[in-house]
Amino acid sequence: MSIPNHILEQLNSQADLISIIGRHTTLKRAGSEYKGCCPFHGEKSPSFYVNPQKNIYHCFGCSVGGNAISFLRDYENLTFIEAVNELSKQTGIEVPKEEQQNVSYQRAPIKPKSKPETKPKTAIEPATSAAATHPQSTNNQPVADTQPSINVPAADTQPPAYNDNYDNYPPLEAYDSVPYAMDDYDTSYQGDANYQDNSSYPPAWLTGEADTTTLYDDNSVSDKDGNLYELLEQIQQFYQHNLTIHPHAKHYFLSRGITEDIFETFGLGYAPFGWQHLEHQFPQDIEGLKALGLVRKSESGRDYDLLRDRVIFPIRDNQGRTIGFGGRALDDEVKPKYINSSDSPVFHKQHVLYGYYESRQQRANDWLVVEGYMDVIALYQAGIYGAVASMGTAINESQISRLLTLNPTLTLSFDGDSAGQKAAWRTLEVALPVLGDDKELRFLTLPNNHDPDTFIKSQGADAMREQIATAMPLSQYIFAYLSERYDLTLAEGKAKLMSQVRALTTALPKGSSFRYLLNNDIYQKLGGKRSQNKDAKDALLDFDGDMTISQQLQLCFLFQPRALSDDPIEAIWQQAGINDLQLPAHIKQKASADILRPLEWEDLQDNALLDIVSTIKRCLNYLPKDANAAAHFILSNVKPSTQETLSRDWGSFYKALTTRNILSLDGLVEELVSQLIERHMKKKIQDLVKNPDNIKLAIVRKQSQLLNDWLRAQQAEQSAQMATVKS
Repeated sequence: MSIPNHILEQLNSQADLISIIGRHTTLKRAGSEYKGCCPFHGEKSPSFYVNPQKNIYHCFGCSVGGNAISFLRDYENLTFIEAVNELSKQTGIEVPKEEQQNVSYQRAPIKPKSKPETKPKTAIEPATSAAATHPQSTNNQPVADTQPSINVPAADTQPPAYNDNYDNYPPLEAYDSVPYAMDDYDTSYQGDANYQDNSSYPPAWLTGEADTTTLYDDNSVSDKDGNLYELLEQIQQFYQHNLTIHPHAKHYFLSRGITEDIFETFGLGYAPFGWQHLEHQFPQDIEGLKALGLVRKSESGRDYDLLRDRVIFPIRDNQGRTIGFGGRALDDEVKPKYINSSDSPVFHKQHVLYGYYESRQQRANDWLVVEGYMDVIALYQAGIYGAVASMGTAINESQISRLLTLNPTLTLSFDGDSAGQKAAWRTLEVALPVLGDDKELRFLTLPNNHDPDTFIKSQGADAMREQIATAMPLSQYIFAYLSERYDLTLAEGKAKLMSQVRALTTALPKGSSFRYLLNNDIYQKLGGKRSQNKDAKDALLDFDGDMTISQQLQLCFLFQPRALSDDPIEAIWQQAGINDLQLPAHIKQKASADILRPLEWEDLQDNALLDIVSTIKRCLNYLPKDANAAAHFILSNVKPSTQETLSRDWGSFYKALTTRNILSLDGLVEELVSQLIERHMKKKIQDLVKNPDNIKLAIVRKQSQLLNDWLRAQQAEQSAQMATVKS
């Protein structure tokens, strides 16, 4: 068995080399590099560097160097095949059990042809029927593209050199002076010997060297096998040239605001009309075109081109080589709107991110996952580098891990519709296993159903940067997403949400502190921490630290009037057991009816609070659903003095709570009401001590004791629940 070189290259380029080496030595970021003490020899000053773009390492002290496979072999003492299998598990790249796939293919012989004789036409030949020439369609489209061969110069297929310069360590050119050749591997696992051979390219049609009048021998064949990478490069140039000679295709990009310099940067192109235009342009390379999935066979047995009348987005690997194409229909009514070329020996959708190579060339630091090719291009053109998109499949764990290696904060930008948010949630679930405590995932949903492309056109690049900078943290996104799916006015809804959060956090890495903190944070948002609601109290203190308990409670009722649906004083009185107060018979006989009745809002002797409570109870069934609108409705119905006081603080209070994503104040309302009742009871006891009434004093002290017992029980229950959350 032999392993093709292109598989080895993919394994080495996709491996998380930082994590592999980081198991054995501490690596710290140094510009676009990582440095640390060499694991191969003892040293006190770091001279060991890892280049994440080339995915190689080198020690400038002992001169050891290599890639992911060589590190696993030389340091972890794995055999070559064990190292390959280990990287296969890590990256998801399948190693073929037999040498079925490689990057070479047999080029076809060129059929002999004679110069056509010039003779006058005496009659119009009958047209071939559409059914005979069209592999699938039932209309009268032509069977093949009649576009003539084109002559453009061959492009340099080598990716730009990596040329960072840092003052504090050796120049990166030193990496290139150290050979990490493939022949370091066992010879029994060598790939295709012709992999790097490009002597048969570029084709004559591209360089202008073809002599269409040349006669070929019957048995003429190409001197060398074809190479898929080289064929893809020539196809990309063919598509790119077609964009310049088809105005309607070029107009599509221009109408989307794409400038011509971006055409070149991303190699944008156009696949013309016609069902066999690739076969006509590359007659010797039919086998290669089929291996790439760009030419397919219809049910009737006719070959046809996959991409037709579509603008083309070349897809590049980490080294900048073209490995596939995405095509978008010019007519929005054509379905599917986007088509990607098939998986092939050189292209595996689940391992490629569109825009990754271009962003690395710009030394991108902040990374953003978006949904579409045009989003990537629009962000790049606006100078916002680091945007990438998956190939129509969900981004996977290894890709997220790779991006989090480049920057510990990764932002996900998905559409606000149902499909976009489902995609964001799936990505969240995929990311959790690699989300260590030093990593952060953020979520960006642009306003007014914008995507990055349309938002930049509408609001500009600076506004887009501001949106990215204020993207929602993972903890807030989880709560916001789940709170829309469960009824949080019910205990059952809260329990279901908390259960799902606990299930999610089990996917976090072992020993994660974030697991406990996330459970605790959402538990508090659900009002679980009844003795305090820290977030809401902090929000109050943000704008007025001298506010009284009564004023805080009034604002809470304005923000959440439904808290008065079940009277909080009555609820506490019942839960504490005060309404079922057990008294000795002689005290009960002498007690007045007034002292035994439940506490009411009037007893607190707070006119403003009573005004708010009575107004809300009177208007509760008529309030708008929007919290801000409901508050203004209530304020318009209270006394002028109450309105003046609350209006001064309402705007700041509302903003403080909404920016913190606080949706429920149940815990804070209960705490504030309990404090008011407790203060009322203490004051009543003090008054009875000054003006002795032994019967009333005994009853009030008993009521106060029951209230304190209930508050302590609430705290104990909270502690037990928090212990469950922590476990």
